[in-house]
Parts: sequence; C-alpha cells; structure tokens
Amino acid sequence: MIVIEIPGREPLRIDHVVLDYNGTVAADGMLLEGVGERINRLKEQVCVYVLTADTYGTVTRQCEPLGVTVRTFPREGAAGCKEEIVKGLEGGVACLGNGFNDIQMFDAAQLSIAVLEQEGMCAALLGHASVLVNSIQDGLDLLLKPDRLRATLRS
Repeated sequence: MIVIEIPGREPLRIDHVVLDYNGTVAADGMLLEGVGERINRLKEQVCVYVLTADTYGTVTRQCEPLGVTVRTFPREGAAGCKEEIVKGLEGGVACLGNGFNDIQMFDAAQLSIAVLEQEGMCAALLGHASVLVNSIQDGLDLLLKPDRLRATLRS
C-alpha cells in the first residue's frame, strides 16, 4: 500500500494503480521508455492493472513481461468498462489516463492523474483529474515518491 500524507486532508491509501494503455503508458501501441522499470517498482507496494481496448493489438506482448493484470474490452463502451473495473477493486485506487473514456474511472478513483503524452490528452478529462503531469514517467514517479504530492494536493 502507498500512503500519501497530505496536510489538511485525510491520508490517501492506495492499494491499486490502474493505468490506461494507449496514450498513457504506450504510444502507437508500444510501452514508453522507463515505464516498465517504474511499474516493477510499483508492484512491490500495490496491485497494478492495465486497461485497454488494445487498438494496436500489442498490449499482451508489451505487458506480459511486467506481470501486471491486463484487462481488455470492446472499443465501444470502454468508459463504462473501465469504471466498473475500478469500482470493483477493494481499497484505494489511483488511476492514470489521457482519454475521454477515462473520465468515469477518474471519478471512481481516490486519486486521478491525467497524463499529457505524445498522443495528447482529452481536454474534458482535466476537470476530473486530481493532478496533471507532463509524462507518464512523472505520473508514476508521483506514486513512487508520494511526498511530491503534498504541496500539490494540500488544502
């Protein structure tokens, strides 16, 4: 579990990290540099999930070596599928994503990190995010070094 102590707020207890795949941890279907190493470090503290409609058909090949739980679903209704998965997890959830279909899972999570990467970020997602980061590496590092969130999220 990751515990994030935020002055003026209740501590956030994160048991699960849910990652959107395309546009968030991957570009053009390929994992971005440094993501695998960070996920391996996160797995020492929390359960990690990758959610995707698998547009490029690469998620299994890219994520299998990481030993994370991968959930795929049809392209239609992806937002509802992601929300249902997040709501079904027991304990605190942190989500990282970049797309319109991540809005519902962001609303269901205790911590939501919008990622502006190579494939862009849906502007509507920003209003549902706890934090916006410039890269997936920065987003994962916030979870690996949770003291970084103190100033950003303090009340």
